[in-house]
Amino acid sequence: MVIAIGFEGSANKLGIGIIKDGVVLSNPRRTYITPPGQGFLPRDTAKHHQDCVLEVLKEALDTAKIDTNDIDIVCYTKGPGMGAPLVSVAVVARTVAQLWKKPLLGVNHCIAHIEMGRLITGAQNPTVLYVSGGNTQVISYSQRRYRIFGETIDIAVGNCLDRFARVLKLSNNPSPGYNIEQMAKRGKKFLELPYVVKGMDVSFSGLLSFIEERANQVLESGEFTPEDLCFSLQETIFAMLIEITERAMAHCGSQEVLIVGGVGCNKRLQEMMGIMADERGAKLFATDERFCIDNGAMIAQAGSEMFRSGQTMAWEDTFCTQRYRTDEVEVTWRD
Repeated sequence: MVIAIGFEGSANKLGIGIIKDGVVLSNPRRTYITPPGQGFLPRDTAKHHQDCVLEVLKEALDTAKIDTNDIDIVCYTKGPGMGAPLVSVAVVARTVAQLWKKPLLGVNHCIAHIEMGRLITGAQNPTVLYVSGGNTQVISYSQRRYRIFGETIDIAVGNCLDRFARVLKLSNNPSPGYNIEQMAKRGKKFLELPYVVKGMDVSFSGLLSFIEERANQVLESGEFTPEDLCFSLQETIFAMLIEITERAMAHCGSQEVLIVGGVGCNKRLQEMMGIMADERGAKLFATDERFCIDNGAMIAQAGSEMFRSGQTMAWEDTFCTQRYRTDEVEVTWRD
């Protein structure tokens, strides 16, 4: 039996979760929300995490109804992510590990998303589409590594959506991507946008520049509504993502596809991926916002898998890094 506590703070979500042998005991979270039209800066986000972390830690322990003596392993997000928020949460994880006299493990954020997705959905060996504010990758497991088959060559899909939400001055509550999704449901007219797939990789920056430049022009003329633009953006970028995911599935002979990461909550993305999976006789696995969006339980789950398989970490290796590739990690817990 392994009880793990996980600390996540790589972007604007602060989460602390506790997992006992694959059962989520608690998973509280706080989100730093900025005014409409603004993104979140590293320094301000770190300050938010520092202000909230002790309250969230107490909530996690109280909800789980466990004593700190029962915890076997303390886990934290080592990277990738924004430097200041990562460090602000890692400092707390290091401190409690010393106070409670527990081993400490740094977890790859991307792998935590995958392991949480596998746990919650029961997917065995899926091709993974990992889509979030900072990452866009198509991944599959092979020979003790999560291999990256395709990825964005510039900005992440979530970053693309967030930046267009700023153009339209949409609220950041609960998230810009969620508000774009709701507006897209009411869109009727399709504006043709650049469709940029390069082999197994995708590019969003040119597409974003194109729609940003034309937004004011087509809105002022009344030719398109903000809802139409949200609809057009979603349909185009999701089609690009599904194309490269299907190609990876064909290459791997995969009959399972798993969507993880914050953008993975999007119901239209899940619907489009489900249509593709059905046509291939494959099965789609997806989760809701409790586990798609950054959370502490996913860090605890990945950390407990690492710990169970015998992984340890020297104290001098418990640092943070903004660049930590998915395929850098040796996956010792899978066959």
